[in-house]
Amino acid sequence: MRIVIALGGNALLRRGEAMTAENQRKNARIAAEALAPLNNGHELVVTHGNGPQVGLLALQGAAYKDVETYPLDVLGAETVGMIGYMIEQELGNVLPFEKPFATILTQVEVDPKDPAFQDPTKYIGPIYSKEEADKLAAEKGWALKQDGDSWRRVVPSPLPKRIFELRPIKWMLERGVLVIAAGGGGIPTMYDENNKLIGVECVIDKDRASGLLAKEIDADAFVMATDADAVYLDWGTPEQRAIKSATPEELDKYGFAAGSMGPKVEAAQTFVRLTGKKAVICTLDQVAQAIAGEAGTTVANDAGPMKFH
Repeated sequence: MRIVIALGGNALLRRGEAMTAENQRKNARIAAEALAPLNNGHELVVTHGNGPQVGLLALQGAAYKDVETYPLDVLGAETVGMIGYMIEQELGNVLPFEKPFATILTQVEVDPKDPAFQDPTKYIGPIYSKEEADKLAAEKGWALKQDGDSWRRVVPSPLPKRIFELRPIKWMLERGVLVIAAGGGGIPTMYDENNKLIGVECVIDKDRASGLLAKEIDADAFVMATDADAVYLDWGTPEQRAIKSATPEELDKYGFAAGSMGPKVEAAQTFVRLTGKKAVICTLDQVAQAIAGEAGTTVANDAGPMKFH
């Protein structure tokens, strides 16, 4: 099988952990050990998040006053190189020496007319007071919105339109390479009025970009590994139930939190509807079982009536 596995943010930095290189390497090692069994008989593409890492680089850049902080597309490229390096090295320590790996800096095109650019919603970076927020808005032209008692920068989160590095990704898969691609949703780019490709200050949803990649490379399965063992109905209540399998249409009947499971369910539904293949949502340590239908939540057109664990 050809499988795209999207690693959730907790795969490299668990909640509450300090953002040290040591912690990230430890979690990359855990991810590598979970992915290693899938190497036998499968072609793998691994995607991942990079939100905390971009935030840290932005803070470090802001401390150096003599140079303007690098834009988000450049920070994204920097972080996916670092994360890819860690994942490659840890995979190399658990797989045979002969297994080749490659990290692809993946440019993803967005549409400048996407409605998201008129209503930035993706929170990034540190918190500010109202006075600091007003000053940054005036000096840098940032959009800032209230987040609880504080203020944070918000950027657009447009839909991914096209992935530019599809040909090298497919070429490597056909030659047995384990590919790490579309990190952080890909590096956001668009064509300007002169038809030149440029970087964009925005964040592409990782699961949407991973689903598009899975579709474009004809993946047999799209897996989103997260910190939840399944998609739940009535989450957080005494009636909560873990979904074992469902069709995209069955999931349409229910609401899922926009800040957590909602985007993953939407990405799963979209992939299944466009390809007829299956999508899976599960924990990292249960990926192999979930692909076999023994864990997690499987979304498929032929899933039949919704089933629960």
